[in-house]
Amino acid sequence: MSSTSTASLVDVELESGKPPRLSAEVTSDAPAWAAEHRETLRAVVAEHGSVLVRGLGLRDAAETAAVFSNLATGLMSEQEAFAPRQTYSDGVYSSSKWPPNQPMCMHHELSYTLEFPGLMMFACLSAPTDGGATAVADSPTVLEALPTELTERFEREGWLLTRNYNDEIGASVAEAFGTEDRGAVERYCRANAIMFEWQPDGGLRTRQHRSAVVRHPVTGRRCWFNQIAFLNEWTMAPEVHEYLVDVYGADGLPFNTRFGNGDPIGEEVVQLLNGVYEANTAREPWQAGDLMVVDNVRTAHSREPFEGPREVLVAMADPVRLDDCSPTVKVTTR
Repeated sequence: MSSTSTASLVDVELESGKPPRLSAEVTSDAPAWAAEHRETLRAVVAEHGSVLVRGLGLRDAAETAAVFSNLATGLMSEQEAFAPRQTYSDGVYSSSKWPPNQPMCMHHELSYTLEFPGLMMFACLSAPTDGGATAVADSPTVLEALPTELTERFEREGWLLTRNYNDEIGASVAEAFGTEDRGAVERYCRANAIMFEWQPDGGLRTRQHRSAVVRHPVTGRRCWFNQIAFLNEWTMAPEVHEYLVDVYGADGLPFNTRFGNGDPIGEEVVQLLNGVYEANTAREPWQAGDLMVVDNVRTAHSREPFEGPREVLVAMADPVRLDDCSPTVKVTTR
């Protein structure tokens, strides 16, 4: 089936289990095409939560950066990254460096920060031989599918994210905060409601308390907006979890999540969350040259395991303040 309510250039292809798709049929000058159809693409994302554009033929980082800039109201510099990225230009990054055989489960980018992207843009320059899709899931639908008792608890209590920064795994202090200066890191943490503690070995441990359910800043719809499952220890592959606990200890994992009151989140809860995400996942294998635009508040995204080379560029855009999303848990900065 198709819909023409927001797409004047071409029908939006809607198919169960797949993200909305548009065919661009561009042979040259993808940035000019993006500028010309900017409002149409943004309207499709506003209506459907995401769109995959096929036919742009994106070939390199410079061209992709121009497309990103033409579609966004402003590109963001990433702060508090959970994994390293390569920077191509201001606001244009590689996808997170994550083992290709391990999934990056459904999440909303930087949902643990006080200012996060309203829009995510992905461009595939090189498609893997197998797997590796950037899949999506509609957040209001996921929220409705979760047990009411569980979501009500998360609305009351929020969620806690604990991070342990070191130079061996995950993003380092410098990669996450843009500096190694302790004073600058501490000032950032105080300004962003992050509790911090320097460890005897020089590492940094942080804790931040955030809302699990927010309202979309434009539509007001309630959205399941967090990284509770993705950054929880039970989402890790068992052998990875066992290794990390053995090396760093149960309290030294690079990241973990808890209920807002500090109670552990059991493996069965994490499996439930990931199961509901999977039941509501839409996926389409990447083809070289593809572009995907995602409403980061309404739509969760993931990266599936893959084989072969995969080059996907990412931009975060259109910053949104948590305070503008009716958070259920109030945080204070100092």
